[in-house]
Amino acid sequence: MLRVIRERYRQGFRTAKFPKEEPQLPPRFRGLPRFAGECPAACPRPCLDLCPFGACRAGADDRLQLDLGRCLFCADCPACPQGRISFGNDYRLAVRRREDLLYRGGDYPLAAPLEPARLKLFGRSLKLRQVSAGGCNGCEADCNVLGTPVFDLGRFGIQFVASPRHADGILLTGPITANMHSAVLATYEAIPAPKIVIASGACAINGGPFRGSPEISQGLDSLLPVDIFIPGCPPHPYTILDGLLRLLDRR
Repeated sequence: MLRVIRERYRQGFRTAKFPKEEPQLPPRFRGLPRFAGECPAACPRPCLDLCPFGACRAGADDRLQLDLGRCLFCADCPACPQGRISFGNDYRLAVRRREDLLYRGGDYPLAAPLEPARLKLFGRSLKLRQVSAGGCNGCEADCNVLGTPVFDLGRFGIQFVASPRHADGILLTGPITANMHSAVLATYEAIPAPKIVIASGACAINGGPFRGSPEISQGLDSLLPVDIFIPGCPPHPYTILDGLLRLLDRR
């Protein structure tokens, strides 16, 4: 115990100053996509077929849009042979509506706070039950790290709890396999109303790389009313934290 105390003293104060100061993310971090100009007039749109996860789509006006709910943020995006699609360093990706994840460049509709009634209840204290519904542990690990001294989720009054009966909401990761379907619904029912539902990661939002399989649900919003979508594979801890704070009107 004395060795642990001595080491903590040697390390000093480790908690990041977020949100007062922006985080310093590595250059290789892949955040909000960037589009280099418009598609050429004669472009046959090979990206619609080349993206293995169906993230590239043509909008109603035939303009290219990227579905961040399906995108896995591949390091070297293979979708556009002309290299028009790249990724920036903006970690702020959480949105309130599924359709807001259809991104075509420009301003991004960041998550708005809860409505006043629920914000009054949860604005200072939010307890979440985290459910891994068949995930690979990538999203789960980045949720778990929020409890470390660097992020210190508890300083914002947000905590993960062991029982849904002690929770204000559910934070779900993973593609919701057939074996987890009833468990997810039972967990949601056990949480007292009013409650919050959070879909974290591409698998929870739209099935991720397993989209289309009969063994998974095609997104949490097909089962439950989702309050906030946090895209990524997995979402960075700062992406998750930023989304939670925006939901509580703390950003």
